Amino acid sequence: MGQTVLVVDDEREIADLIEVYLKNEGFAVRTFYRAKDALACIAGEKIDLAVLDVMLPDGDGFALCRQIREEHTFPILLLTAKGEETDKITGFALGADDYVTKPFRPLELVARVKAQLRRYTRYNPAAARPDGLLVRGGLTVDPGTHECTLDGKPLVLTPTEFSILQILCEERGRVVSSEQLFAQIWGEAYFTKNTNTIATHIRHLREKMGDSVERPKYIKTVWGVGYKIEG
Repeated sequence: MGQTVLVVDDEREIADLIEVYLKNEGFAVRTFYRAKDALACIAGEKIDLAVLDVMLPDGDGFALCRQIREEHTFPILLLTAKGEETDKITGFALGADDYVTKPFRPLELVARVKAQLRRYTRYNPAAARPDGLLVRGGLTVDPGTHECTLDGKPLVLTPTEFSILQILCEERGRVVSSEQLFAQIWGEAYFTKNTNTIATHIRHLREKMGDSVERPKYIKTVWGVGYKIEG
């Protein structure tokens, strides 16, 4: 694959186990046990995805996630404690794309890493224009380069935010439910406990786009049904 995964966990046995499984799948892996070392690596090397533990000796995964999102859009997967729903919500709010709950099965984590990377790098041949661009008013989404602009200015989006926007643009004018968005992005069944997940990402998208719930220019909420982009 040639893709590089950053693993940050102060529990060395867990970090080293993740490294072994990822290397067995052909990934290059950079493993660290402190946030400081991980940031130094990110500054000097191209990273395709990060796996971050929430608890770290020199800070926490949330702070590290926030720092990464200031400059990078690669997928971030958080390792959270069992039953800590607030950890997951906080992680999504800070720009994380997925999470795995400890204790976890290594193969499940590898599958989620692959799914995130596929989504981040995929090219959608069923785009609306011959050049592959999805254009809605002043909004342009390029599935091929994974870039998005609004009125000519680049939008810095997380992989999940980009996927939501791409799906809504592809479905132009049609309402897409939270259940549909969740299933297409994570490939899993939608549960009631995941209600806030899509809503949180939609809120961040609107903030970055200067959009609003009351007078939306782009993302419209159809209450009780889902979301849509006119076009």
